[in-house]
Amino acid sequence: MKVHDSIDHRLRAFILGQPMFFVATAPAGADGHVNVSPKGMGGTFAVLGELRVAYLDFHGSGAETAAHLRENGRITLMFCAFGATPNIVRLHGTGRVVPATDPGYAELLAAFPAPPDLHGARAIVDVAVHRVSDSCGYAVPRMTYEGDRDLLVQWSSRKSEDALTDYRRAKNAASIDGLPAFD
Repeated sequence: MKVHDSIDHRLRAFILGQPMFFVATAPAGADGHVNVSPKGMGGTFAVLGELRVAYLDFHGSGAETAAHLRENGRITLMFCAFGATPNIVRLHGTGRVVPATDPGYAELLAAFPAPPDLHGARAIVDVAVHRVSDSCGYAVPRMTYEGDRDLLVQWSSRKSEDALTDYRRAKNAASIDGLPAFD
């Protein structure tokens, strides 16, 4: 494993070249559930600086990441190479959730070069990175990327803004441990 001072050009290219990444968060207490979420869709991740990244957060079945960040801010992002050259990059940091209704959302959104259809985006997760590391990834299997799924975009395109607001109230108000997530 190698620890880096920042996200340099090589790491930036690697990170932006991965079609999928994983987000890990946990509540502060020992009894809460640790959460790991796969993320993807082209155009949903941005490197904002040498120690700052962000990703678009779409409506989903839960809101664990938002609840955990709201409570304690701790987050780790992991990028794995599934192609010929093995590598794993981890970004440890502190995150904050910027809801689509927040005045700062539009400014952050401008950092994404080509986001997908944004209907259904509920927030941007903005991460101040404190530790950057990479490791071999020798045990990560080689797999072929076939393309993004469009099911989430299709699902949200069938919903009005009011319906998405109702969905957040019903399904994304709290984590599975009862921590507040989205208002």
